Amino acid sequence: MQFVITAVGPDNRGLADPIVHCVTELGANIGEIQMFDHDQESVFSMLTRVEMDPAREDELETAVQEISERTGLSIRTWSHPAGNRRPRIALCATYRRETPRAVLEAVQSASIDAEVAAMISNRKACRPLAEEFSVPWFEIGDDAGNADDQRMIDICDQQQIDYVVLARYMRILPPSSVWKYAGGRIINLHHGLLPSFPGIRPYHDAYAVRMLTFGATCHFIVPELDAGNQTINQSTFSVPPGTSLEEVIRIGQEENEPKCLTEGVRRVVAGEVQLHFNRVVATK
Repeated sequence: MQFVITAVGPDNRGLADPIVHCVTELGANIGEIQMFDHDQESVFSMLTRVEMDPAREDELETAVQEISERTGLSIRTWSHPAGNRRPRIALCATYRRETPRAVLEAVQSASIDAEVAAMISNRKACRPLAEEFSVPWFEIGDDAGNADDQRMIDICDQQQIDYVVLARYMRILPPSSVWKYAGGRIINLHHGLLPSFPGIRPYHDAYAVRMLTFGATCHFIVPELDAGNQTINQSTFSVPPGTSLEEVIRIGQEENEPKCLTEGVRRVVAGEVQLHFNRVVATK
């Protein structure tokens, strides 16, 4: 069984060794290790992916808890749901409702075999959507829409979230949050084709260079923003010459983006794709 172990905390010497020794002593085969030091913030981050006997999962949990208490690291162990357990999704949105609605409807119809266990937002706009689908609502923004990123992580931990889905969530997650749920657990919708059109105005940027084909990208989040090589799914649409920018944006937001995101989320929760060494690989 595959387990992903993430560790984030104050930088210091000897933080990686206890985790490596722990999993090897439990007979695990290490398939991936990533480490990063945020020098300016003095933060250490580590991801370890292992194959291990599932019967030793409790031993792993006990061991990493001891390491966490001894080193001050925030450590999480996770494996893709198996058996009858459905993946639990935290659906994050800000203003627009088309894409989160599409995910909720796909879950409701069983097109996506998962459970939306929480809706998280830095604004109030999508609360009626959560109420409509009877999903627990968590608002983490202040009056200016600034998000409490640690509260988001706390909610995801409390709700035992498997995948965080950013459905036009208009905030950038800090590296520490991304590392805590690293390993292909954070899924984002970018409303442009990556890597060609990153940034916050991809429709405008594509229109300015007279593109007639526009699109959206569903990708795994890694600490590098819109890196472009973690693509899960891309969906495009074409328009005839002379189409207004307003019409392009309408088609993109109302039709193309929801389709792109739901197919991307479906692929991930079905276990068809995974993230390895920051590259998307097909598993089926």
